[in-house]
Amino acid sequence: MTTLISRALLTVGATGGVLLLGTGLASAHVSVSAPGAEQGGYTVLTFKVPTESETAGTTKLTVALPNLASARTEPMPGWTSQVTKDAASGEATSVTWTADPGVSVGPGQFQQFLLSTGPLPEQDEVSFAATQTYSDGQVVNWDQQPGPDGSEPDKPAPALALAPASESEDGHGAATASAAISDDDGVDTTARWLGGIGLVLGALGAALGVGATVRGRRS
Repeated sequence: MTTLISRALLTVGATGGVLLLGTGLASAHVSVSAPGAEQGGYTVLTFKVPTESETAGTTKLTVALPNLASARTEPMPGWTSQVTKDAASGEATSVTWTADPGVSVGPGQFQQFLLSTGPLPEQDEVSFAATQTYSDGQVVNWDQQPGPDGSEPDKPAPALALAPASESEDGHGAATASAAISDDDGVDTTARWLGGIGLVLGALGAALGVGATVRGRRS
């Protein structure tokens, strides 16, 4: 009985170790997130960059952008950023963050790089190929796409799923305002008609009253 329990615990431990190892490998990938990002909309992209090396730190990150009209970085102490744009269209094609001398994302650490951008492409998913540079000169390209069977490659490109574009609240607001104006015009017109009819009836009543008084005096 004791032997069976020991074997069961060993199996559970081994399985847990494999799961943790898989989680660790997955979390070590350069990734991108933007909750609520929609096709054709604006958002803030967060690139999470962990350092996989045990001896060197991350000192540079370059991310390819899908020709975006707007791309603005957030100031980061110890880092400089540069957005590269297409000379003809003026659209952003890449962004690079470079660490100042003596600064890096050390082994066992990660850093988040934020980019405010848009409009996003009108497609279900957009990928951002990234290049990670270490202090010892090693360069890692995160630009691989999933395999035909959907399997994850060794160096996957950061990918972001985009929700379908939602209807603009401003459009609904404009329609509501237009309808309200139309209703107000209708109410105002009706009130004017009723007011005019009231004046006519009042004048007619007054005329009838004057005629009755005159006839009474004559009689």
